[in-house]
Amino acid sequence: MQIDPYAWLEQSLATIHRADWYRSVQTIHGRPGATVILAGQEVINFASNDYLGLAEDQRLKAAAIAAIAEFGTGSTGSRLLSGHRELHRDLEEAIAFTKQTEDALVFSSGYLANLGAITALVGKRDLILSDQYNHSSLKNGAILSGATVVEYPHCDVAVLKTQLSQQRQNYRRCLILTDSVFSMDGDLCPLPALLDLANEFNCMLLVDEAHATGVLGKTGAGCVEHFGCTGKQLIQVGTLSKALGSLGGYVAGSTALIDFLQNRAPTWIYTTGLSPADTAAALAAIKIVQQEPQRRAQLWQNVHYLKNLLQQQLPNLKLLPSESSILCFQLPSATDALKAGKQLRDAGIFAPAIRPPTVPTSRIRISLMATHQAAHIEKLVAVLKDINYNEFFVNRPK
Repeated sequence: MQIDPYAWLEQSLATIHRADWYRSVQTIHGRPGATVILAGQEVINFASNDYLGLAEDQRLKAAAIAAIAEFGTGSTGSRLLSGHRELHRDLEEAIAFTKQTEDALVFSSGYLANLGAITALVGKRDLILSDQYNHSSLKNGAILSGATVVEYPHCDVAVLKTQLSQQRQNYRRCLILTDSVFSMDGDLCPLPALLDLANEFNCMLLVDEAHATGVLGKTGAGCVEHFGCTGKQLIQVGTLSKALGSLGGYVAGSTALIDFLQNRAPTWIYTTGLSPADTAAALAAIKIVQQEPQRRAQLWQNVHYLKNLLQQQLPNLKLLPSESSILCFQLPSATDALKAGKQLRDAGIFAPAIRPPTVPTSRIRISLMATHQAAHIEKLVAVLKDINYNEFFVNRPK
């Protein structure tokens, strides 16, 4: 009797279904924005990472169209072969200027930027210390590097220092990995303390600014600027696909770092260069972030307005600690999260359930945009009041 080597797939899918971990795509029709059409229903969009509303900005679209007209639709090869365009260098210089670093390198996605940087910087003789809530790209980059990987409790500097004291001397190099804004919680890493430890124990520090770029800091340069750490020795990674409304990733740092990655980061060397349209759109977005701080101010006004309304009208709705435009509240189970998400959706609110294995505990994630109007935020709060929120949220353990 022949054994089917793929039979385990159906069994695994059945297990995923039983745990309420099953996922499927939800098609958004038409343009992105504060409201979208989802499966034929207009909903207020609290699921987007387009924090400044730039994905629909006419200037980004015009820049992308002009780039296609001049350079075509694709880069046609890796950057070291036929794929490099002057637009790529313009974008890298703009990122380095924004980040106040010596140089920058653009990748085809933020995920590839993390994988490429981590696997280039450390190997089997090295140690990685990683925040337990880090993004998948950081976790998988650490695994692929072949280094010894040790997770420290979320934002726990004391434990991290103990781990460094006990283990650092046993390895050639050490790399500390952290998100700056934790995308499924909304809180910030303790960046100044992490920098102090990196200096004390002779470690490299890589911080992923994906959800901070364009949003945090006086000029929108990110969490590094927010904490007054601009100019400090560290590695900054980020995306062009969130507040900048385009696609791609970057690494920013010293000239030596960027030169090294161009020669050793496999996800840059062996990947087709970012498309002209995406490159030009990201470049246009960076200029808008620099020239229009009112967008960022409006985003933060929306964040504060929602927090105040929730505190006044739903004091028992316990939000996770957040210093960003991401607000979350935990739920007892994946089943509860799915039920709450459906009730919100039925009432015209798109704020999806986030479940394991993405997060350790299920939750509803709300992300604010600069283009949300006061009425959108008031509708969200009203819907939360109308649904049977006591069933989920009141007096339940985090």
